[in-house]
Amino acid sequence: MKILVLGAGRMGFGAAFDLAHNSPKVQRVTIADQDISVAEAAADKTASDKVSPLKVDVSDSNAVSKVFADHDAAISCVNYWFNEELSKLAILNRSHLCDLGGNNGVVDRQLALDAQAREAGISIIPDCGLAPGMVSVLAVHGASRFDILSEIHIRVGGLPQHPEPPLDYQLVFSVEGLINEYVEKARVIRKGEILEIESMTELEHLEFEGYPPLEAFQTSGGTSTLPDSFGGKVTELDYKTIRYRGHCDKFKTMIDLGLCSSDPLETQGAEVAPRRILARLLELHLPADGPDLVFVRLEFEGQIAGARKTLVYDIVDKQDNETGLSAMMRTTSFPASIIAQMMVEGEVALRGATPQEAVIGPESFVEELSRRGIAIDEYFRD
Repeated sequence: MKILVLGAGRMGFGAAFDLAHNSPKVQRVTIADQDISVAEAAADKTASDKVSPLKVDVSDSNAVSKVFADHDAAISCVNYWFNEELSKLAILNRSHLCDLGGNNGVVDRQLALDAQAREAGISIIPDCGLAPGMVSVLAVHGASRFDILSEIHIRVGGLPQHPEPPLDYQLVFSVEGLINEYVEKARVIRKGEILEIESMTELEHLEFEGYPPLEAFQTSGGTSTLPDSFGGKVTELDYKTIRYRGHCDKFKTMIDLGLCSSDPLETQGAEVAPRRILARLLELHLPADGPDLVFVRLEFEGQIAGARKTLVYDIVDKQDNETGLSAMMRTTSFPASIIAQMMVEGEVALRGATPQEAVIGPESFVEELSRRGIAIDEYFRD
């Protein structure tokens, strides 16, 4: 099995590491980046002869086509706006593709390629990271436990183990992706209807035993295709991002002041989009590489054997100091690696451009997570 990883940043490195060290059926891994020095550093860091670096600019269709043709599947760990074109190139070259997603509009356009992907005999599965991603398959896993399911509530967050003011947050993935989550609308199911609601709203408090007080609030993208998949099946479904308490109000103030606007603002004879400035300031002033935590909580409500039940899945993952992999790398890139291998092995329900919750076997997926030390604490709450 030959797997291509596009993008040699944090998540690309995490995917390459998993393919090299946790995936015995993988013979060769290529980690590609437009900056060959970044690809070489990531390949060296995996400490595996399976992994080789390659210089590839994902905006160069000819270059991408050549490298696709030499691999069984590709994992896109580049910015989400490349994924539609990468999907088309995957179809052209009959190579399976999954990605880390992050934008509902791009995902919709990828899924619209279903017929072409099916005809090519390949799988295209977007949004295969953490959230959207892993939690979508876990939602199906938990839902299967119920005779009648009425509600699914998903809460996820990546946080520093040692928070620093003013935001008590560190950059664990693309700053552009972070801003998108905070400013774009969230898709939910409310009283059986699919709705869009404003992000940074509906603040709630929650606790994980042994950790500081946390909060969660609506953000975009986390539900991905789940409202469509569970439409008509549940009355309530939503996703909220977990942060340390106080973060939401601080960041929402910046949004309300227009600092996340993409509309150019004239100042001193020049035009600049406030969002570009904020993104750069966040990159300059927020920590990025400290030890981290990932919190995941899914709550399911419904009936089992005639009794009303609430089932809870909790995951707390920590940075692995032995491998150097952060919790966010593990919980984001490992699921994508698992799905890429499932596509090649034919362990998907059908070919085409499909949501992962529709085609990935949840039991096998959870087993693979467990084998990598990502464990679910499962319990019923009265």
